[in-house]
Amino acid sequence: MLLAASLAACTSSGKTEPPAPTTESHPPSGPVPAGLERFYGQSLTWADCAPYATSEDARSAFQAKDIQCARLTVPLDYAKPAGDTITLGLLRRKATGDRIGSLVVNPGGPGASGMVAAAGLIKPVTSTGLGKRFDLVGFDPRGIGASQPAIHCLTDQERDADRADDSETDGSPAGVLKQESQEKDFAAKCAQRTEDGTGMLANVGTRDVAKDLDVLRSVLGDQKLTYLGYSYGTRIGAAYAEAFPQNVRAMVLDGAVDPEQDAVESLVAQGQGFGTAFTQFAKWCAAQQDCALGADAGGAVQAFQALTRPLIDFPVPVGDGRKLSYEDATTGVIQALYQESLWDTLNTGLNELKQQRGATLEKLADIYNERDSDGRYGTTQDAFTAVRCVDDPRVTDPAVILKAQEEYVKVAPFLDDGRPASAARDACAFWPVPNTSEPHVPNVEGLAKTLVISTTNDPATPYQAGVNLAKGLKGALLTFEGTQHTVFLQGVKCVDEAGTDYLVDGTVPPDGKRCTGQ
Repeated sequence: MLLAASLAACTSSGKTEPPAPTTESHPPSGPVPAGLERFYGQSLTWADCAPYATSEDARSAFQAKDIQCARLTVPLDYAKPAGDTITLGLLRRKATGDRIGSLVVNPGGPGASGMVAAAGLIKPVTSTGLGKRFDLVGFDPRGIGASQPAIHCLTDQERDADRADDSETDGSPAGVLKQESQEKDFAAKCAQRTEDGTGMLANVGTRDVAKDLDVLRSVLGDQKLTYLGYSYGTRIGAAYAEAFPQNVRAMVLDGAVDPEQDAVESLVAQGQGFGTAFTQFAKWCAAQQDCALGADAGGAVQAFQALTRPLIDFPVPVGDGRKLSYEDATTGVIQALYQESLWDTLNTGLNELKQQRGATLEKLADIYNERDSDGRYGTTQDAFTAVRCVDDPRVTDPAVILKAQEEYVKVAPFLDDGRPASAARDACAFWPVPNTSEPHVPNVEGLAKTLVISTTNDPATPYQAGVNLAKGLKGALLTFEGTQHTVFLQGVKCVDEAGTDYLVDGTVPPDGKRCTGQ
């Protein structure tokens, strides 16, 4: 999963009185595709954001000062613009100075809320000066968060049960049969429980989000788009750049998805990223007096496996009636590997596990899975699968699946659970609608210079993916030397200044520019 999870954590504080609703209307901006005039020229009514909150994180984020929210109407199916419509949730913090236009943000996932991310970026954006020149705008992509209808597959209880079941990775014939039955059931439930069913699922892919983004550009009054995409949000940016190259003013893509990698190649590359991040964590941990994995970083994988593998048969209590499964323990570790600031917490969780306690690792897994303190889940996990299943061709060959699983544990050995690899097909193999996109080098003739930021030890989107995306877009590459997933507007002065200068006045960093430290 490609989540820039840290973006939602930093929100400005202090609740003010809700703003009075205001309706803004103007003619369409820029070129308008035939048949879409009513969408490109629609009015937006900006009002209090509280009614848009669909999760604990959103309720907290939407207490930020000086924000407004609205709904954008778009076609369910762009091939049938006179047919059914859906709406997207929008959040805006207006520019405080000499306005250039809007800076539209997507934080990744797929499935993460752009509204929550934009609220979380208010403080860092203001401190860089971007807040003076741009309206900061976050949108929840179709089917996600406050957008309606939302993708819905599993109930909260079903999600808890799924997380607690460690039999899903059993590679035996019986285990494969069970897992595939569960994956078929999941796909069927997504179609049954999502409003508009297969009609919605067929049109939630990045192809359609890019078209929504162009409608949003026009409705905001911008002749050209200024965009900031993190993680999977870079795939949205690349798709937009290909579909509407003449409509791009500036585009920062941080934590890139490789445009050419298929689902299997992406899985293995991401495994390698997490394997590298775990190695870096192990070296850091070995230097701590209380390292849960011992003082020898070279033995960290074996120490980790000895600590976590018993959870497959003997999960440990977490204090709220649940038990920490092997799946949740490793998910919690992956969540912590996204950023170095969580390494202390990870070490605490592993030390707790030594004492047969699992609360900290379970909390990390809850963050990853968007489970709030009341046991309610956000829509990210369901949306993640729904988007992935239409963004890439389905993989059905058991030999290909088995090889991918075997390669994955080679590059991320700490995640080897000691059981035979499983050749079970995932939910996408049983998805009720075909894919609408596939990996390829985008055709971006006429595109303005873009800026790709890539981190050397990014655990979720490896560095080379950024190199490849910059090449594919004929853009500039900015390298950050560090171990984290995404970096722009997260306190690294060198990166923040380079990205801000580019967005404000188009100054592209020199070839080969590298940034280090804070």
